[in-house]
Amino acid sequence: MNFSQAIFELAAGKASQLPDSTIPEIVFSGRSNVGKSSLINKLVNRKSLARVSATPGKTGTINFYRLAECRLVDLPGYGYAKVSQNEKLRWAELVEGYFAQDRNIALVVQIVDMRHEPTADDKNMIAFLYENKFPFLIAATKSDKLNQTQRKTQLALLDSLFGGMEGVPIVPFSSVKGEGLEEMKRYLSESCDSR
Repeated sequence: MNFSQAIFELAAGKASQLPDSTIPEIVFSGRSNVGKSSLINKLVNRKSLARVSATPGKTGTINFYRLAECRLVDLPGYGYAKVSQNEKLRWAELVEGYFAQDRNIALVVQIVDMRHEPTADDKNMIAFLYENKFPFLIAATKSDKLNQTQRKTQLALLDSLFGGMEGVPIVPFSSVKGEGLEEMKRYLSESCDSR
């Protein structure tokens, strides 16, 4: 699968604007400022296909990027405190509306910041994906910011929290150094091929 051929397709601000799910979709989910846009840009080998916002919580739409074999679906980041309650509700309805549709979801890339314990929102999202039997992996971003000892500690923590979930890989990832990139591409390609 040639990720570098990804093109921006559309942005949906309401569930009614979501395109028909005609091809497999790879979904990127995570809290605001977790490195979601950076991960997508590293994947497609472009600096700014997915816009990296200086202000967390800025992306209030579901953004779709098209490849020949599948779509990349960038969900709005959750958990940013400074967003109004109305905006939070709109985002929740949008994301819930996405998952409630009968969509061809090949894989969800659930992103957590490797430097910190997953937040309550992260844990809720992972529980939601697991309980609803969505295929997903956990991408632990910003792995380059940790030394070996911290890295071991954080991986052990993630394993203790999510290691019991059968078939859910945990992939350390760095958009700076490229760690986990080839592994991620392999998971994504295999997920699309199996749909």
